[in-house]
Amino acid sequence: MGKDYKATLNLPSTDFPMRANLSDREQDQIMRWERDDIYGKMIARRKDEGAQRYILHDGPPYANGNIHHGHILNKTLKDFVIKYRNLAGYLAEYVPGWDCHGLPIEHKVDQNLGEKKRDMSKVEVRQACREYADKWVNIQAEEFQRMMIFGAWERPYTTMSYDYEATIVRELGKFFDKGIVYRGLKPVHWDWAAKTALAEAEVEYDEFRTEHVYVKFPFSQLPDELAEKAGDKDVYVLIWTTTPWTLPANLAIALNPDLNYQLVGHGDEVYVMAEGRRATVLEECDIAEDDVETLANFEGRELVGELGEGKGLAADHAWLERESVLLPADYVTLDQGTGCVHTAPGHGQEDFQLGQHFGLDVICPVDQEAKFYIDLPVQADDGEKNMKGVHVLTANKYIAQHLANMGRLLNKAGDRITIPRYPYGWRTKKPVIFRATTQWFIAMEPETAGNPDGLRLREEALDEIQKVNWVPGWGQDRIEGMVEGRPDWCISRQRSWGAPITVMYCNDCDEALATGELCNHVADLIEEEGADVWFDRSPADLLPEGMSCAECGGTEFTKEQDILDVWFDSGVSWSAVLENELGWGDLADLYLEGSDQHRGWFQSSLLACVGTRGHSPYKTCLTHGFVTDEDGHKYSKSSKNFEPPEKMLQEYGAEILRLWVAAVDYKGDITLSDEILKRIADGYRKIRNTFRFMLGNLGSFDASQAVDYDRLHDIDKWVLHRTAEVVERIQEAYENYQFHTIYHTLLQFMTVDLSNIYMDVTKDRMYCELPDGEARLAGQTAYWSVLHALVRATAPILSFTSEEVWQHLDHGEDDPESVFLADFPDVPAEWKNDELAAKWETLLEVRQDVQRALEEKRVPRKQKKPGQIGSSQEAHVTVTAEGDTLELLRDYAEMLDALFIVSYADVVEGEVPEDQSVGVEVVPAEGEKCPRCWNYWIEPGSDKDVCDRCESVVEQLD
Repeated sequence: MGKDYKATLNLPSTDFPMRANLSDREQDQIMRWERDDIYGKMIARRKDEGAQRYILHDGPPYANGNIHHGHILNKTLKDFVIKYRNLAGYLAEYVPGWDCHGLPIEHKVDQNLGEKKRDMSKVEVRQACREYADKWVNIQAEEFQRMMIFGAWERPYTTMSYDYEATIVRELGKFFDKGIVYRGLKPVHWDWAAKTALAEAEVEYDEFRTEHVYVKFPFSQLPDELAEKAGDKDVYVLIWTTTPWTLPANLAIALNPDLNYQLVGHGDEVYVMAEGRRATVLEECDIAEDDVETLANFEGRELVGELGEGKGLAADHAWLERESVLLPADYVTLDQGTGCVHTAPGHGQEDFQLGQHFGLDVICPVDQEAKFYIDLPVQADDGEKNMKGVHVLTANKYIAQHLANMGRLLNKAGDRITIPRYPYGWRTKKPVIFRATTQWFIAMEPETAGNPDGLRLREEALDEIQKVNWVPGWGQDRIEGMVEGRPDWCISRQRSWGAPITVMYCNDCDEALATGELCNHVADLIEEEGADVWFDRSPADLLPEGMSCAECGGTEFTKEQDILDVWFDSGVSWSAVLENELGWGDLADLYLEGSDQHRGWFQSSLLACVGTRGHSPYKTCLTHGFVTDEDGHKYSKSSKNFEPPEKMLQEYGAEILRLWVAAVDYKGDITLSDEILKRIADGYRKIRNTFRFMLGNLGSFDASQAVDYDRLHDIDKWVLHRTAEVVERIQEAYENYQFHTIYHTLLQFMTVDLSNIYMDVTKDRMYCELPDGEARLAGQTAYWSVLHALVRATAPILSFTSEEVWQHLDHGEDDPESVFLADFPDVPAEWKNDELAAKWETLLEVRQDVQRALEEKRVPRKQKKPGQIGSSQEAHVTVTAEGDTLELLRDYAEMLDALFIVSYADVVEGEVPEDQSVGVEVVPAEGEKCPRCWNYWIEPGSDKDVCDRCESVVEQLD
């Protein structure tokens, strides 16, 4: 029996586990990071160096419920940025934050308290909200840390901290002093289920099914020329609405002066409608075209005059005893309706603005629960009903029946329509209404606040948007459109849990005391006792000494009970956190949130900072999409095959979820499914196995044994060149937030360049040469250099695995205890060798042709016939080449057998087939198989046990 030469081989040896067991072992690593204070040391190191600060400001999630997949996406992207910036030499601290005020939390607390809330004071309710928010801050912090997110978890910011609440009030005071805050009666989004006003950012949109009505308003004031054409028939202005409940508040009908209108005769009646809407109106009202006639064509200005002027004509209300004035408006289009728009200034933004211009009253007969509070008798199908106390959405059908029974409805009572985009409360999930209420507003134009010389907030904000780097670029157009079209900012809320609007009202003249001086005084108290002080103390205890009413000199006041919009709270975080708490100034390098924040935090922060500091609070604003299921719907508990984050963490580990975040293009919506995670896990295994193989071949290597670059083999130099290219591409991708480029670049490099080429070609050298021989040390030097660079380049993404590799890698004297205390790889200039790379591009093309030829000859061992081969090492290859390729192959003749992984490789000059880089002939090698290296290098008939190379190595080992 021949000798067993296995013990003489340098087989890979490492205790780096093949199986990651991520869900278990990640938590041990997290504990080690915490125990050794790796994040703290990372930051302290850069502070000691005086590194340039990089500020990523965390947008605060709500402290309400466990984290979801969108949180994982968001926080992981931020973690990529923070870790990369620190590795790249910046001082990049991550201070996480939480939004702790507002309806989402108060709503949950209300549910928990139930009937007990009735017996509690406002301060007691607020305390319950504070405790609830604090609980979820702690829970979410643990969940984020489980995702291996580095940060100052021991000192996060919360919008309910006393210092933060004081800042909110001080920033409100600055707006008061700017003269652009006012109190007024205006229609706002009203969430009747929560009994509060909502900002645009607190509104979600979805389909809504509702009644729609074509209503006839009697019109007896036609100009003479048109009246003649109508004859003795009854004339009606025809309007259309999907909110019949707003008809009791109707005060006007809007027409566009520039549109073409008609008098359309139908039986004994004549309808005023836009020519461009006629066909749809007739169809939806089930009227045949043959049953109508056109009596007159005219422009809208015949009835309403020019924009901003009007003619004073009016129709009668559809059933109430008042007029409905006809007014000109350019927002009237041919997209829907009749071209004659029902206008209720108490129930719509455009209606309100038009009414304000023409001096109309604001009627809103609906209370905070969306119920009529006036007597409103209607003739329903089952008799007379009074709508007082009836919810408006219930009243719709009765009003439609009433109109039909009075002969004022042109379509059928009960006709319904689906509105594709209707506003819903973001937390109650109930359809909201527009309702005129008295609220506090920040004016986008100063004239609205009665201060024509004041700050033009809209204009200034639009100017600042131009200076920001928006990633992706379409974000700029999106937020510009939103700022251009947004109404004044409604900052008051009719709830308990939030920062107070620190305004008082004079008991003698009802004048509002709204000044920076009052706000600053109250803020000083809040810093000591929290915002509860406003609700707990008397007005006299809260007033600065000597303050009186500027209007009448009165000294007795009543406090405002409304709280501030939570978007104002989070919108001043740059001041509360960056400027005041941390002392970093009021300008962040990066805001990074979901694309819904163009109308949320991005916009509120922009307006709050521009309003008081004159500039945007961020240099770059990056947005990501939403997490969706395979059908493109929001990934939630209703999704098919839904798995909560904790189950995914248990099954796959945080590393796979992090890799999923890196693998997708976050700029659009991101699909998440079990199948996708399985593919990511498969890619991870390839990366991990490559790391493990490299570590295995470095088992005996000491970093001090590394050989000089000049002593490396050309293929070693080639892999260093490729590593340099990959590291540079990865760094460029980090700089441009192109994380999916990093994942795909890494996977391609490790599976193709390293595993399929370099490690395959060098396997013989690593296994069979002397352990400390120069050939093997050269390969180990390259292995170590590649690995040392890659783990640092990938650490921001593969945080667990890169740290694990780092702990198994032998280090030089300057290497720190953690990969996160190292520097991003700055590859030596000598690694970049374009001339060598060009040669290897040709050599690898030849290798592909040779591998194809080998594959054609390869068969399973038991089926092998003469002239065929099993493994490639059974082959003797002859390569035919010409020109530059021939010269190149001759230069590399001594290593071609290793490159092709064959026993013998010859090069001859000759003509090359057109579709190939070279000609290839494959025949079985004539020698005998060496039992140690498996190459057919033993001369036929020789009595040697092993080939000459292996014999020499074994002798030296002995």
